[in-house]
Amino acid sequence: MRIILIGPPGAGKGTQAKRMIDRLQVPQISTGDMFRAAVGEGTPMGLKAKEYMDKGALVPDEVVIGVVEERFEKDDCKKGFILDGFPRTLEQAGALDRLLEKMGSQLDHVVVIDVPDESLVERLTGRRTCRGCGYMHHVKFDAPKVDGVCDKCGGELYQRDDDQEATIRQRLNGYHAQTAPLIEYYSKSDKVRMIDGTMTMQEVEAAVTKAIGA
Repeated sequence: MRIILIGPPGAGKGTQAKRMIDRLQVPQISTGDMFRAAVGEGTPMGLKAKEYMDKGALVPDEVVIGVVEERFEKDDCKKGFILDGFPRTLEQAGALDRLLEKMGSQLDHVVVIDVPDESLVERLTGRRTCRGCGYMHHVKFDAPKVDGVCDKCGGELYQRDDDQEATIRQRLNGYHAQTAPLIEYYSKSDKVRMIDGTMTMQEVEAAVTKAIGA
């Protein structure tokens, strides 16, 4: 089964992808993981990507899709994959379509985990991370017994920079501008499965399972 997972930052894509991996027995493929693996293995596209990454520049779409193509050729992708974080733009979606056509393959589902912006802001700004063990509390949904102190190890809890409201809203703006248009793009082929991401983790998992017929 070949699936794209779409959703704004904080929607729970990574959590659901990990649960889908066990059920479908296909790999989760994220852009970051692909780049790190390709660079580490010294593949032709990995070396090209490294040139841009070393300069702090964006990796061009043709290199990104080249890294994706190299990843698809690995044995663990023969039964399918879960794409997480790719494609991010309409240009990348078109390139992915052409790649899959070249491979004689096609997407089965585009799973969209939908969460309103204000819910995401509340969800993300309330996170507090332990400096000691890395455990994550939430001031509303999983408050520590002692304010500012981790229940797990007694370490100091702090708010990460990327959990600040201004940063979150900037990331959401980027999502709506670049990635959200993919929903309409894939709707034309009747592959989009909309999931209410405000439900509990278990309810979201059940809804995804039903939507993809797994």
